[in-house]
Amino acid sequence: MKMIKKGMMVLACCAIFSSVNTANAQTLKSNQMKKKILFVVTSHDKKGSTGEATGYYLGEVSHAWKVLKEAGYEIDFVSPKGGNPPVDGFDLSDAVNKEFWEDQVYHQKISNSHKPSEVKAEDYAAIYYAGGHGAVWDLPDNQEIAGIASRIYENNGVVSAVCHGPAGLVNIKLSNGKFLIDGKKVSGFTNEEEKAVKLENVVPFLLEDQLKKRGGIYEKSAPWQEHVVTDQRLVTGQNPQSAKAVGEGVKKALENL
Repeated sequence: MKMIKKGMMVLACCAIFSSVNTANAQTLKSNQMKKKILFVVTSHDKKGSTGEATGYYLGEVSHAWKVLKEAGYEIDFVSPKGGNPPVDGFDLSDAVNKEFWEDQVYHQKISNSHKPSEVKAEDYAAIYYAGGHGAVWDLPDNQEIAGIASRIYENNGVVSAVCHGPAGLVNIKLSNGKFLIDGKKVSGFTNEEEKAVKLENVVPFLLEDQLKKRGGIYEKSAPWQEHVVTDQRLVTGQNPQSAKAVGEGVKKALENL
């Protein structure tokens, strides 16, 4: 009888141990998932009818990447068409650009960006829209990427963007039917900055105006000055000079979850 009781106790202990291990494994898996961030880059390579090349702006990827990579996050890339997206602002005299471009792992990743259909929103703690003028053409109406961003946000994740990247935010709707940026502080490339680069009549819309139309509480500084705002797990920056600070804002927002 004592032997039977001992056997039952051993089985019970094993069951508890197994249950604890399973729970720990699930927690570990969840924590590992939470260490991933999805970067969105444009697939569009021309500035309207000008014939001038564009794409994602390298510094807006690299400077946010460095902050988040050093914080321990793994970064994946998605673009509307997938594959090798066009790059703009290709300046390897910038040490961070050079570091990113020569990182074999991440060079391979961005050169083989995911298609939206290959991405599972639940794998990511945050999403970051890099700028570059191409973003104004192909990100606003990409419903697949907008859906990914909406799910990340509603899963208590962080949505972020810099410069022209917030163009990808203007049509994101939440499950309650409201635009993501409605009623939230937001920043992005200003009308003054667009006029300074003489593209105000080339882009499909002025980003500052569109962010306001969607209910965003738009904030900005003088042209080319760093400006970043965080509001309810939404982190946005005004221009290329703000990319590093947006990365730091995302890091802080994730730490505060």
